[in-house]
Amino acid sequence: MSPQDARMHRLEIIRIFDAPRERVWRAWTQPSTMARWLHPDGLRTPAETVSVDLRVGGVFRFTMIDSVGTAFTSGGEYLELREPELLRCTWGSPDVSVAEIEVVLTEMEQMRTRMHFVLRADAHADDAHSMKTGWREAISELGREVGEIHG
Repeated sequence: MSPQDARMHRLEIIRIFDAPRERVWRAWTQPSTMARWLHPDGLRTPAETVSVDLRVGGVFRFTMIDSVGTAFTSGGEYLELREPELLRCTWGSPDVSVAEIEVVLTEMEQMRTRMHFVLRADAHADDAHSMKTGWREAISELGREVGEIHG
């Protein structure tokens, strides 16, 4: 582990979805689909709050809302895009990126897709535990959106 890695929080999730790679890619990049899964348990993401400028240097934004109406806006900037296999972006609040996300989608037999999700966050990121829990819950929502999760 490098000294830089020692100062980072890391979350790695590997899932296999019963869905073609293009469908999983769209779930990560199409606003209407993102709205259905891009939030942890107890929150919702209204479709009208999701915007995507799908190009390197483009930004994405979405607002999650809790049960009492409190809004949490999030998003980031796309750093690398190789449709339909690689998406790399920053992530955080609209003004402060606290993490980098990499999603690698690998096509498998029987129209399945292996997703390798890695989040790297600054060691000083506020509430890293909550951030990791939120992403785990969101990825579970993604599994419900695109198909049953295996593994």
